[in-house]
Amino acid sequence: MHEVSKSPPVDLASGNLPIVILISGRGSNMHAIAERAAQGTLPVDVRAVISDKADAPGLAIAASIQIPTRALSPRDFPDRASYDVALAKLVAGFEPKLVVLAGFMRILSPSFIATFADRILNIHPSLLPLYRGLHTHRRCLEAGDQVHGASVHFVTEELDGGPLVIQAQLKIRPDDSETTLSARVQPLEHRIYS
Repeated sequence: MHEVSKSPPVDLASGNLPIVILISGRGSNMHAIAERAAQGTLPVDVRAVISDKADAPGLAIAASIQIPTRALSPRDFPDRASYDVALAKLVAGFEPKLVVLAGFMRILSPSFIATFADRILNIHPSLLPLYRGLHTHRRCLEAGDQVHGASVHFVTEELDGGPLVIQAQLKIRPDDSETTLSARVQPLEHRIYS
């Protein structure tokens, strides 16, 4: 197993914060972050967008705004450990001070998390610690909750269990479905993640 060296801690005094964004799908949160960075209202340098799926629509969006893109498929590796080593090397090659998970639908290994310890952020569509994992909107509606929202948190080995950074919430409407609730939560994600 190859070891990836850790980057130095975040130093905002040096200018824009270098970040790498990991996605698996359309990358709407990635796009919101990249747009704010391009407008100069978010002091980050998006060094790359990396996906575990070569056909992720978000890669085309990133490329269209001149952000370097890479795809690294887990199918090209014999096991999770070797994939995560390769992913860590790929990410580290862009020298980010922060790794931003924006709809990256893979659970990261402890070794990947340790490589970028205290420097990985995730957005999750629930008011954590409620509804960790998948199908958050459906689970919230089934529980009869009155409010729902999104959370940004640091990534640890505990699934959706790292320290919270920020949350936003909205009231659930009587006619909300899983689809409408998801559509109403997404603008909250775009606002709080960037």
